[in-house]
Order: sequence, then structure tokens, then C-alpha cells
Amino acid sequence: MKPTLVIVGRPNVGKSTLFNRLTRSRDALVADLPGLTRDRHYGEGRMGDRPYLVVDTGGLEPVAKDGIMHEMARQTQLAISEADAVVFLVDGRAGLTPQDKRIGESLRRVRVPVIVGVNKAEGMNDAVVTAEFHELGLGTPHALSSAHGDGVRPLIDELLAGFEPEDRETEIAPGPRIAVVGRPNVGKSTLVNSLLGEERMIAFDQPGTTRDSIDVEFERAGKRYTLIDTAGVRRKGRVFESIEKFSVVKTLQAVDRANLVVLVLDATERVADQDAHLAGFILERGRALVVAVNKWDKVDEYGRSEVRRQLAHRLNFLDFARMHFISALEGKGLGAVMSSVDEAYNAAMARLSTPRLSRVLQAAVEKQQPPRAGQVRPKLRYAHQGGMNPPIIVIHGNALDRVPDSYRRYLESTFRTAFGLAGTPLRVEFRTGSNPFASPAADR
Repeated sequence: MKPTLVIVGRPNVGKSTLFNRLTRSRDALVADLPGLTRDRHYGEGRMGDRPYLVVDTGGLEPVAKDGIMHEMARQTQLAISEADAVVFLVDGRAGLTPQDKRIGESLRRVRVPVIVGVNKAEGMNDAVVTAEFHELGLGTPHALSSAHGDGVRPLIDELLAGFEPEDRETEIAPGPRIAVVGRPNVGKSTLVNSLLGEERMIAFDQPGTTRDSIDVEFERAGKRYTLIDTAGVRRKGRVFESIEKFSVVKTLQAVDRANLVVLVLDATERVADQDAHLAGFILERGRALVVAVNKWDKVDEYGRSEVRRQLAHRLNFLDFARMHFISALEGKGLGAVMSSVDEAYNAAMARLSTPRLSRVLQAAVEKQQPPRAGQVRPKLRYAHQGGMNPPIIVIHGNALDRVPDSYRRYLESTFRTAFGLAGTPLRVEFRTGSNPFASPAADR
């Protein structure tokens, strides 16, 4: 097993910057704003031949009794309970604070190694910047700069000293990457927690609780998945804080790197323009899609019929996607959602044989030929697969630039039905070939 290294400390000491340094990524959102990270954020790293897991946490405030700070502290305590070693990160430029002392006191009671990392020490004398942090009683502090990388290697070497180097592990396919997206406060984190069977994400009755995109691997019914919990996306005119703009960008990036998207809607609110815009973006990016209408238990019969009417009117372009009416809080309907996730992923990654594609194409043309364009009727000769996620079907023939969009949609529907491609967009591309029997100009 890889050792798990957990980074803790008060807000804005550079934990997420150190996480990105250790994982050699930009996965954690970083800004000069206290309390930016709220959920546990997992990543993988390697120092030489020693791999490890690293966990970024929210700012730890041991005395917080309620509110979002209490939830952040609880998530951090859960991460510490899973740790093999802890990095207690402090700010060398701010010096030792009362909050550092409270955190240090709580960390002295944990049963795993704890090393104090004095961050932001670039350009400073190591002995001077670390001197006052000996008071924490957690061993010799390490001066480092997570932004520049100074002193990070010695700190990790000491943390990993008690763990044996591992042989290269057999790579295990991580399974589908599922981005859970939607407007703020529709229940995305609650859905993720219900699927995981634990309070992995902070679920709080306050819009904007989740700020970063968090990847979580899990297994269900013997299948592996990676869930990506994302920040809520509100309409552009209501995005005020710069950090919220970064959160929206991270959400849209999560859609790009996912194989499949679960779009979460709120049954207690009308289907908004932003829901339609987000669905349109997912469709534009070609991602397989499952729609989960959450909080269904809170809506009466009239409200349910109104939601269905709005879905049919506002999201009619998602006719390929399965829709489920769920209660994430009570765990109702989640099995059906995951069945549709499997179906949509399999459809998005399906391999379609060229002979069968061509037979389906010819049957479609025999049933309904493309309309004439002037004196010319397009000739569709054969088809093959041009890509996956989404499936792309390339059709070759003559005068295909004159095929109307209505006929393209007819072919998409025909291929989708023939191959059972539910839950994924399907793209049909036309390529007009030159006439192989035409004489070269030089021979005329």
C-alpha cells in the first residue's frame, strides 16, 4: 500500500500549493484567499522509487463549533484518521500564531509521524525562520517554500523514511470518469456522498460550499469509477468573486476531462436558463450524459408534473440522455442512475464495425434517400467509425456537402437505434471523395 501523507494547517499557509508541488499537478485551486480549500483533495505523487498518496485539506480550526469552518475541520480530522504521516504546514513569514498552537496541541495526540513544515521561507535564514516553531513540540521544523520547491525534498524524504520502497504496482484501470455538475445548491456533494457511502464532501445548505473540483475513486458492484465533484455554475452575470470565476473554469475543465457527466437539477426550482446552457456545453463537448433531478421527495404531484413539462420544453435537445428522479439525501434512485452511467459509458466507448455500419447506412438510404440538391442527389457509399467518446461515424460518398441537417439527424437516429447507443451524443461526419474515374486534366 502507498503511504498516505496528509497536509494540515490553518487557512492560507500554502497547503494547496504544496499539494500541487507534491503531485506535480495544478489540480488544487490556489489563490491568496483564506478558506479556499474545503473538501479533502486526493492526489498521487512519487519521490524516486517511493510512491505515495497526498491529501490536501481545508484550514483547520479545532475550536470551531458550527458553520462551514466546523465542517472543514471535521473533513480534516477524517483525513488525519486515514493518514500514515502528517505535514503540519505553518507560515514562516506570519510567525507562530495562537491557532498554530491549538492545531499543534491536537496533532500531538495523533499516532502517526507529524513533521512541521515552515512555508514561505524563501530568501530567509532557515535557523531563524524555524526557531519559534520548536515551541510546538513536534520535532525539528523544516524550512521550505512550496511555491519554489525549496526544502520540499528533504521533508518528504523524512516522511517516507519509515516506509519500504514498493515494486511497481500493476496498473489498474480507474474506470469511467464521472463529472457531477449543476447549479449551486442542487445537491451535487450530497449525491457524491450518497454514492460513496460516507461524508467525503462537505454538504452544506449554502450555495458555493464546493469551490474546487475534487476527484474521488470508488468501487460499486465490483466496478471502479472516478467521481468528480464540482463547484456550482451560476449564470455569468451573478459570478461576482474572482475565486468563483476560477471555480467555474475548473468545473468546465472537469467536463472536458470526464468520460461522462451527471447533470444534477433541483426539482424544487424551475428549470433555469443556466441548466439549459450547461446542458448545451456538455453536448457541445460531446460527453455522455445522465440527468438526475434531485429533491424529488420534496415535490408534490402537481410540482412533479410541472417539472416534467419544463424538462420536455427546456431540455428537449437531450432526448438521447436518460433522466432519473432521485433523492440524494435519502439515497433513492441512485442504483438506476449508476445503471444509466454504465449504459452511457459503454455506448460512448463502443467500437462499431465498418461492415455493419455500412449495412445500416445502405438500409437507411434504401428506406429514405437524401433529397436532391438541384440536379444532384448526394451518394452515400460506406461508413466507418472515426472516434469514440463521443462515437463519430464518418460517411464517404459524393456531393455530401449538400446533405441537409435534417437528413444528418435522420442518420444519427438510425445509427443510434441500430447500435443501441443510449446516453451519448453521436456525430455523423461527411467526406466527399474525388471521382476515381475522372481523367486527369493533363490527359485531356
